[in-house]
Amino acid sequence: MNERAATLKRARGDWNPALYLKFEGERARAARDLLAQIPLQRPALAYDLGCGPGNSTELLHRHFPSTELIGLDTSEAMLAHARKRLPDAHFLRESVDDFRPDHAPDLIFANSVLQFTPDHPDLFARLMSYLPRGGCLAVQMPDSAREAAHALMRMIAVDGPWRTRLMPVVKSRAMIADAQDYYDWLSPHCARLDLWRTTYVYRLDGAQGVVDWFAGSALRPFLNPLTEKEREAFLAAYRREIIKEYAPRADGMILLPYPRLFIVAVR
Repeated sequence: MNERAATLKRARGDWNPALYLKFEGERARAARDLLAQIPLQRPALAYDLGCGPGNSTELLHRHFPSTELIGLDTSEAMLAHARKRLPDAHFLRESVDDFRPDHAPDLIFANSVLQFTPDHPDLFARLMSYLPRGGCLAVQMPDSAREAAHALMRMIAVDGPWRTRLMPVVKSRAMIADAQDYYDWLSPHCARLDLWRTTYVYRLDGAQGVVDWFAGSALRPFLNPLTEKEREAFLAAYRREIIKEYAPRADGMILLPYPRLFIVAVR
């Protein structure tokens, strides 16, 4: 099976832990940078929202070895991988929308997940309300919707024969708000609030590397409504546009700029 066919196979259906973890090192860097800024010493209870295959939960465990950890995700495939990876933690199939903790957590960790949830003014106020005084909400969200790689997904979606089915996906791809908005929404609930934006530059193996990067995340909503043949056509069109937009370096690698917004709020 060639690399393109393998990408297509892995991109189907539920979230794919193997495809997501192909770039585990790159994806983990933002989680580590967020974790390093959490001003807690020994939180008793922490939730990892959108825990995926457990890589972020494992980072939390290493940083806070005595903390009770509960990971939440909507993908059973991801949760199965997480349970094997970190058997001492608890993992639940639950969405951010449905998250209502039974006990007040000292830490709510949300690495690269809240961008999928709408109504951020209400969402962030609700998450802060679950924390005790001194508790911390730590958030990292990709701020890449304006980047060319994301714009190309939307362009192909509206230009192809799948336009009718994918138009709702295009319309639902809301960009996250500006840092000033999150400051305004969170500051009434916080004793301390830190916000910063970092642009990472990922070194990926040509156009196929870029396709693989997004096939495990941002491309999924575009691919899921399509037939297998249509997915193949969509990915081929996306690959062609990536080649036009991102010039490979002398060694064939593509450098992908990827901005991320970070928020650490202490109640």
